[in-house]
Amino acid sequence: MKKITSPVNLNEIKDLKAGDIVYITGTIYTARDAAHKRLVNDLKNHKKIKFDLKNSTIYYVGPTPTAPGDVIGSAGPTTSYRMDPYAEPLLKEGVKMMIGKGDRSKEYKDLLVKYQAVYISCIGGTGALIKKSITDAKVIMYEDLDAEAIRELHVKDFYGVVVYDMHGGDLFEANRKGGVK
Repeated sequence: MKKITSPVNLNEIKDLKAGDIVYITGTIYTARDAAHKRLVNDLKNHKKIKFDLKNSTIYYVGPTPTAPGDVIGSAGPTTSYRMDPYAEPLLKEGVKMMIGKGDRSKEYKDLLVKYQAVYISCIGGTGALIKKSITDAKVIMYEDLDAEAIRELHVKDFYGVVVYDMHGGDLFEANRKGGVK
């Protein structure tokens, strides 16, 4: 088990290996398909981004509506491969951790090595449990996208498993071959 603070620095994540359990505390940002598309387009067109991508963490989630008295609705991860086409511009800007669920492309895994970043998976179907680690949430960009708007989340002990590390480690592949050593 490793405790990580987000935003991260390279020293904090360079020793992470596929299969490591992590608990993240700090600030992370939400973005799904539509937000990724807009964000990458805004970067391409040199528009102002309302948060610092350098050393940031992006969580692929579109939370359900927030009930009265709650900080956020159910906040389970979405399938990640749909974000693969948008990964490189974000990694180039310094994003260091991406969180979602499911397998990714070989090209994406290669980008993690190139830009020294990691991919962390959460367990799908645990959105009600995950929301307990979220202490604050506010929309900061693309409010018109509703659930897919970019939110700034403050988290404490947000749980995940490193699936792809920056050294080419792949938990899914290791498990197909008999497990992580």
